[in-house]
Amino acid sequence: MNNYETLYVLKPTLTDEETAGNIAKIEEILVRENAKILATNKMGMRKLAYPVAKNERGVYVIVYFQSAGSVINELERNLKFNEEVIKFLTVRYSNKKEVAQFEKLVTMANKSVEKETVTEKEPTIEEPTIEKEPVVTEEVSTKDTTEV
Repeated sequence: MNNYETLYVLKPTLTDEETAGNIAKIEEILVRENAKILATNKMGMRKLAYPVAKNERGVYVIVYFQSAGSVINELERNLKFNEEVIKFLTVRYSNKKEVAQFEKLVTMANKSVEKETVTEKEPTIEEPTIEKEPVVTEEVSTKDTTEV
């Protein structure tokens, strides 16, 4: 089993539900091909270095997984046919230094996912706001305005 990282960029016009659906679809392909998904890092909307398919921005997603080499052909074939994906790149980590770096990236991605879930689960307590009516004060002039 080899260690792989696949970065892909989705169109910026997608809603959150469509983005989540595309991420789930790609993860489903990996699971169907017997790959072990270690982490998924949704990096969010970012500016592209240069326009791609008339898009200046894109939603970046990285999937870290372990699989046989034959899975990559099927994954990239599906990424090519997916009209919502504007760019993708797959990297294999093979030697010891690369694998060590890969493991660090996986742990960082898992920590960011844990941090997101913790912040989402914490209820926010909003204090009720009491609207106060503005106090209007009238100034009384002590100056006599009648002229002699």
